[in-house]
This record gives sequence, C-alpha cells and structure tokens, in this order.
Amino acid sequence: MNSSTFPFPWLHAFMFSFLITAFSSNSFLSSATPQVSYADHCNSLVPEATLNNFQPSSVQFHTGYYTSSESSNSLSFHIRNLYKTDRGGVFGIEGHLVLRSSESKFYYVGNVSHSPGYNTGSVKFRLHGFRSESSGEVCMVGSGFSVTRRAVLKLSNLRNSSSSVTTLVTGTLESLSSPHDLSYFEPISILIFPGRNYEYTPVSKEFGDEFSGGNDTIVKGLPINSLQGNSFCSVFSRRVNEFNLKYNSSGCISAKNCNPFGDAVGFLPRIVYLKGIDCLEEEKRMRVLVAFPNSSYVGINPRFDPNTAFVGEGFWDGKMNQLCIVACRFLNASKSLVNARVGDCTTRLSLSFPAVWSIRETNNIVGTIWSGKPVNDSGYFNRILFHSSENRMFAVPGLKYEYTEILRAGKLCGLREKPEKKKREWYTDKYSSDMQFDIRVRRNLGNISWGFATPITVGYRFYQRFMFPIAPSSSSSINPSNSKASANSPIIVSYKIGIRLSDKISLSDIISTSGERVEITAEGIYDAETGQLCMVGCRNIVSKDDQSLISDSMDCEIVVNFQLPPLKSKKTGGHIKGSITSTRSKPDPLYFERLDVSSASYTAVQAKESISRMDLEIILALISNTFVCVFVGLQLLHVKQHPHLLPFISLVMLLLLTLGHMMPLVLNFEALFLNNRDHQKLVLGSGIWLEANEVLVRLVTMVAFLLEFRLLQLTWSARLTDRDQKSSWFAERSAVFVSFPLYIAGALIFLLVNWTKNSLWEDLKSYTGLVLDGFLLPQILLNIFRNSKQDVLSRSFYIGTTFVRLLPHVYDLYRRHSYSSVVSYSYIYASPNADFYSALWDVIIPFGGLVFVAIIYLQQRFGGRCIVPGRFREDEEYEKVPVVGDSELTQK
Repeated sequence: MNSSTFPFPWLHAFMFSFLITAFSSNSFLSSATPQVSYADHCNSLVPEATLNNFQPSSVQFHTGYYTSSESSNSLSFHIRNLYKTDRGGVFGIEGHLVLRSSESKFYYVGNVSHSPGYNTGSVKFRLHGFRSESSGEVCMVGSGFSVTRRAVLKLSNLRNSSSSVTTLVTGTLESLSSPHDLSYFEPISILIFPGRNYEYTPVSKEFGDEFSGGNDTIVKGLPINSLQGNSFCSVFSRRVNEFNLKYNSSGCISAKNCNPFGDAVGFLPRIVYLKGIDCLEEEKRMRVLVAFPNSSYVGINPRFDPNTAFVGEGFWDGKMNQLCIVACRFLNASKSLVNARVGDCTTRLSLSFPAVWSIRETNNIVGTIWSGKPVNDSGYFNRILFHSSENRMFAVPGLKYEYTEILRAGKLCGLREKPEKKKREWYTDKYSSDMQFDIRVRRNLGNISWGFATPITVGYRFYQRFMFPIAPSSSSSINPSNSKASANSPIIVSYKIGIRLSDKISLSDIISTSGERVEITAEGIYDAETGQLCMVGCRNIVSKDDQSLISDSMDCEIVVNFQLPPLKSKKTGGHIKGSITSTRSKPDPLYFERLDVSSASYTAVQAKESISRMDLEIILALISNTFVCVFVGLQLLHVKQHPHLLPFISLVMLLLLTLGHMMPLVLNFEALFLNNRDHQKLVLGSGIWLEANEVLVRLVTMVAFLLEFRLLQLTWSARLTDRDQKSSWFAERSAVFVSFPLYIAGALIFLLVNWTKNSLWEDLKSYTGLVLDGFLLPQILLNIFRNSKQDVLSRSFYIGTTFVRLLPHVYDLYRRHSYSSVVSYSYIYASPNADFYSALWDVIIPFGGLVFVAIIYLQQRFGGRCIVPGRFREDEEYEKVPVVGDSELTQK
C-alpha cells in the first residue's frame, strides 16, 4: 500500500518517524557498555537527555594529538551519528576515538600491556554521550573495542559554529577502572583541530607582502602544475614531509636567537617536519602542523610535543611559485593539553621547488623559516634555511642545471678537448644506465663503508629513465648551444655521491659520527675512451657539537676520481676504482685523508644476464637439495629393510653430511637474507623473486638436514645396541685417527699457501667444501678396518649424493665459458666461498669423487680390503676356522 492510497497520510509519516527513532534509540543504547553509566560520570557536565529522533548528517572527522605520562601522538575522532533530544541545543552523539602510537612497536595504554593478546599499533574506543551547542561541552562514555577498557571522554569548545586557526578543542580521556586493574591507564590529555566549518584567514591579503618583499633568500621556484601529481593537494599529500635545517653561522649554535623556541627547549633542532591537517585544491590552501623534534629521524608517526610545534595556514603564491605558511605557537601546553590554546602567529615559512640546480644546490625542496617580530624582541630568532632530507631526486620539465665548476675540474684533472672523433651521444642514451653504481669506501685498508654514485646530469640531459634536455641557464659556465664541441669533447657530468660512514672512516672531525651519512655533490668531465671520470666535489659542513648543518658553509675543496671501464670494454663490463681526496693542507680542520673507492660496472645487458644466471642457479640449488632428500630417503628405506646394516655405516660420514647442510642454515642465514641480497638489489635491480625462491631452497635444505640427522640418529642407536660393539667402535676410532689427521694436514697446508691473503676465513670455508666433496672417505676407511662386505650404502645414496656434490663443479665450467663476468656476491649456486672452483679444481674434484664411488662399489662387492695390496691383507681363511676345533685338538 503506497502513501497515495493510505487514508491518513499524517499517520503514515508519524509511524515512519516513530520506527526510525525507535531503531536509532536502540542503536544508541546498544552501543553503550552496560557497566558504564552516563549519568554517574557526565551529568555534571552535560546532563543526560531523552533522544527524540535521528538527525541525518555527514560523518564528522577531527584530527588531533594526545599526551600522557607514557606517550604522545596523533588521534582521530569520528562522530558517526547525531540525535536530537528533548532539550534544545543538546544532541546525542556516537563516535569512535582512535589513539595511535608514536613508536614502530606496539602501543599500550597504561597497564594494558599485561592483557594477553593485545598488540595492535593503536587503541580504539567506542563512545556515546551528549554535546551542548551553547557551551561546546561534550561528555561521552564507552569502552575499548578489543579489550574491556571503560573510559569517559570530556571535551570543551566543540561547536558547529565557524572556527579558525586559533580554535582548539581540548579535553581528557580518563579510565573508569580501578587503579589496581590491569585495564587502568593514566589520564590522557587531548588536543583536537576542528574539522568542520573551518574558515581560512585571508592570509594572502594580510601577510602576502611578508613573503615576497624584503627577502633576498627567496628564489622563484617551479610552478605547481609542472610537479608530480600536477595538483596542489597531491604534491603535499604525504603524511609527513621531513626537512633538514641549516643555520646561518657557527656562532648561531649557542645563541638563543637562532632557536625558534629560544632556550626553553634545551636543544637546537636539526630537522623540521610538516604534516598536513586538511587541504583545499581549488583555493590552494591548507592547514599544517610544523614540528621540530629532538631527533634526526621522524618516521611515519612522529611523537608530538606541543612545546616544539606550530599550527599554521598555508597558501600557494602563484607569482613566486612558493608555499607560504603563517604559523602559530601552542601556549599553556607545557604540562597538559587541557588548557592549551593557540596564539603568537608571528612565525613565517616559505617553501618552493628550485627551478635551477647546481653543485651547491640539488635539493627538490628548499625553504626558509623566519620571525615576524622586531629584532630586539625576546621571541625573535635569526632566519633558518631548510631543504628536503630525501636522498631521492626527481627532475621535471623546465628544471635547469647550472654547471659552475667545469673549468676548475678540467684544470685539476688535466682533461682537455680532443680532436674531432665519432660523436659520443651514446653515453647519454643507450649506455646511460652504466653510470650509476654502488661504491665501497676504505681508508688505509681499514674498515669498509658502503655508498652510491648516481649521476644528476649527463651532458645536457638529466639522468633519469626517460631523459630529457636541460633547459639552458643564462648563467651556465658552458654554452650548450655549442653542440659540436660537446659532441666531440669529453662529456660534462654531475653526480651525487652518498657514503654511510663506519667507525673508522670520517671526513674530518668536524663532520659526522659513526653511522652518519655524508653526501657529496660533484661535477666534472668524463672521457668515455679512457674511462676517466674526474670531478670537483662539495659537501655541507656539519657542526661536530650537535650535528646541525651550517648554511652557506660548504667544503668544495674535494676532488673525486673514478676510473671506469673505457668505451671498448662496455660490452664486457669491468671494475671501477677511484679516490676521494681533499685539496686542503693537513693543518686545515676540513682536511681528510684519501678515501679509496672501488666498485664494479655492468651494462644493462649484463644485468639481465646476471638475473637469468641467478634464476638458473636457484633452480639448480633447488633440484640438488631435492635430490639429496630423495637419496637420503632411499637410504633410510634401505636400512629399514636391512636394519642389521646400520652398525656398519660410518658415523663420521653422516656427521659431515649433516653438518654440511646445517652450517648454511645457521652461519649464512643473516648474510644471505640481509647483506648479500641488499647489494644485489642495488646492482641488479632484482630481489623479491630471488628472495622468495631462495627461501624455498632453504626450506628444502632444512628437510635434507632433518633426514640426514634422522639417519645419523638411527646409526648411533644401532651402534650402541650392536652385539659386536667392541670391534665396531675400534674400527670407527681407527677411521677417525686416519681421516682427521688428513683433514688437519690439508687445512694447514692450505693456510700456509694462502697466508698472505686477507681472506683466510673465506678460504677455510672453501676447504670445508672440499672435505664434503670427499664425504665417502670415512666410509672407505671404516670398510677397510672392519673388512666389511655388506651392502651398507644403497647405490642410489652413494652414487646420487656424489653426483649432487660434483654437479656444481660441472656447472662452474659451464659458467666460466658462458658468462663474461659475475658479481662476487651474486653467487647462489657453486659459490667460491663454499668450495674450490677453478678450471683445475673442477676437473680434479669430480675425478676424485668418481674414484671414491668406484672404491665403495668394489668394497661392497669384494670386501673392504680389496683395494689394499695383497701382502697387507689378513688371510680370510683363518677367520673361517671354528674355535671349537682347537679345543678338540687339545683334548686329544
């Protein structure tokens, strides 16, 4: 029946409204936890009212921060449902409060860490209560989602009326549990930025002149539509934008007028981060949190400290192509956020994307922070510069690079123009990927540090996958219009070099501590025919007191030399050697000793070849370990059918095989999955597929280890219960006394031969592989001492296992013939660190393995001493004469 035929339309509307209200009321009441009474905890703030009907409205989303005695970080407050009540201006509300962690580990409220099974990265409360529009007070009660944690939320200044940058919603979240309960937590103070009916201040009109006039450090940047995303909000959509701070002079380190917070915080910030609160695309406006943490790393969810943070409004200045921000301080927030307010909006920030790069400026984003107060004011601080902290660079159309040190590099390196030859545009196109490589840095044969060398520009093109010409700069030292000279002369390049310093490597005492990263920007000349790459480098100066960058202080007295493979060897790759040196004298505090650099160069063709080779090696390793499982399984089946053979198996042989599969699982696990694979990712651009398949290889290896361990256990148990234990253990000990001296003597000879090398540990691991190749030696010796003629080992076991041990040497011969060069840390199968591999050893070891197989076959058919010369054998006929015959002769 529709409404047009219903006799009383008003009754139809009333019934519909009644049903909706009843359903909403039941939903509202059901969300409450029965143990939590609203009247007991909230009537004094917002008295409880009777719900009338559900008021449809969009979900209100508010963001903010909280602090407690244990933690501080971000929160979100969702008002999901709104209800009218019988009291005017009072609304029933339902919502969720989510507290997030400032740490990468698990977050717990109070003593909830004692609650079993609760280990999420955030805490979520389901709440219901009432809000007064006139007073702005809110009171809600509820509990946690996953753990019973009763709480009451009290907020002030939450209204539907318009709000501004100085408007804050503050309050507390308090536990309703007893202090002795595990679910109890200390009171949490809350600060929320209003997310509804927010009105932006007309900052572009009121403060616009402060961002464009009288500031000589502002340089016009790239327009917003030329950046990645091509929209205002998408460019600033990252949750956290982190920047490094640069102060004006070394004298600023101890002066309070250099710190935006004076001497109240007790530290000089090293970084600043911007976190967006909301954004308007059409108006190009945004609200943002500006924070100065006491650390050198921010992360995804940085810890919030209102005493070192600002909240501000930003707008995009289309004339200067920069983001302008007016920032305001948090006041009265030193102890709790309940009484916090926003004021003192005299701090200014500007942020832009430089349109011109040079050796002294290759940052994607640069900016300035300054005070709008008079110089003699107590809150005034000197101008601070900041730049993007990311190592990653991106270039966009319209970006320029200005070469400024090419002439000096040519003089220092002795590279000059050469007669006209074949144009070398090839290196900016076909072989451009060869110019990026990882480096290993060492000083005086000391500890090794790792780094990278990535081109910024090659010739007059930015170095990217899709390279595009550089827009010529009017002040460039080299005229790109001279195409003939640039095509027939050594090509000009610029680089960014990053080094992660170790304990023993530093660039003078004024820069870096252990684990710090140093970045050097360099430009110079590359000669493709000789492979010489010589550049002048610049690095930022860092205060040794607190690691803060000093603006306008750079050390450009650095020479970077790389010897790349020349043009004629680009098809086969090669090694890179070089150095980073200081041209300063030793007494100079910025002087540092020579750093030796080495790496390897591989073309794109070689990288693909290496990846296909590694794929093949993974398959071979998987097949080999699978065969081991099969062969050991067949041996287990063999001894199950003939259990009397177990005491005749060599324990030393089984121990060698078991340890051979156990050691890679134990010793090489970290090197395999952490160190080696990291380098392979950098060089070959691969990793995920390789890691997944190598995990499978390790799993099969573990299965092989468990099967061999089971065979060892069965043999040991059988030896202990053998009737002829005395002769069994005598033969085993005799085999040990012969084999172990041979192993030790071989190791000593090997160490003496390789004593001058610095890789004795790697060489010793290779010798261990040689011992495993001859795993049948202890069984051969045991057969001799026991003169056994039993089929102790199944043919599939000793022939198959020998085949698995010898297959890597056959593959190594193929690899040497088929692949031009191999990265030392990219070996997966037949690694030189696991055995002896060379053209000679790859013949000797398989031959020796086949000889051992033949000996085992002969011993199990003709007796253990069949290989011993005749005069050393015992007369087996005497062993067949019964002892009782001797007693009978005595009686006679």
